[in-house]
Amino acid sequence: MKIVSAAKLKKAQDAIYQIRPYANKLQGILSSLSASLESSEDSVYTQQREPEKVLIVLVSSNRGLCGGFNSNISKKAANLVREKYSRQHELGNVQFLCVGKKGMMQMKYHGMKVVDNKNDIFNALSFENISTIALDLMKAFEDGSYDRIEIVYNQFKNAAVQIQTAEQFLPVEVKKDEKAEKVNNNFIYEPSKEYIIQELIPRILKIQFYKALLDSHAAEHGARLTAMHQSTDNATELLNYLTLQYNKARQSSITGEILEIVSGAEALKG
Repeated sequence: MKIVSAAKLKKAQDAIYQIRPYANKLQGILSSLSASLESSEDSVYTQQREPEKVLIVLVSSNRGLCGGFNSNISKKAANLVREKYSRQHELGNVQFLCVGKKGMMQMKYHGMKVVDNKNDIFNALSFENISTIALDLMKAFEDGSYDRIEIVYNQFKNAAVQIQTAEQFLPVEVKKDEKAEKVNNNFIYEPSKEYIIQELIPRILKIQFYKALLDSHAAEHGARLTAMHQSTDNATELLNYLTLQYNKARQSSITGEILEIVSGAEALKG
């Protein structure tokens, strides 16, 4: 399992390293354009509403044997509900969309309302399949089914470290970037900046969701690799300990048999 996880980790790690610069650049373009806009309420995806109905997308894994990967992210989601959306949770307005069987089981154990799951997405982790889920989430927000959507996932740092992350997916928070404001923005846009942002936001949302799943996918294999490495070390240590105990018991038994033979021989002589 360690060897298999190492091979899968290399592929997943390459995928997340390739998507991060693109996602960060898109976010930088959005910040640069929005810095000169007077309002961000023109897009339905940037409209700030009172979060009465909340959906939390929890990304975990379908399989275990990966250390605290699933339990840690499930605790992060449960704490998010208790600390940030306790009132909505008491009214039954906090729902979960689980990507991964282990997270779904944990949320049901914590008494959370799971409305849907996308556990099969890891069988074909492609941008096209993930875009479909992102579009469904965007439509649910646009229809008013939810006032806020958050993603909770493990961010990949390295094979031994996963960062439990909670990000607001919708509505989009168009932040004014101070660095972007200092840059000369005296450009001629064709079409307008408003139109570019309208086209850019759905693309950014898809990329953001795709990056979150790639992050979690790489973090899962990293956690499993580390867990299997620790399991191998623990098993080797236990094997050495048991071998030592076995040799001690065997030596003691042989010594006892020799003493019995010597005592019997001395008794025959006497």
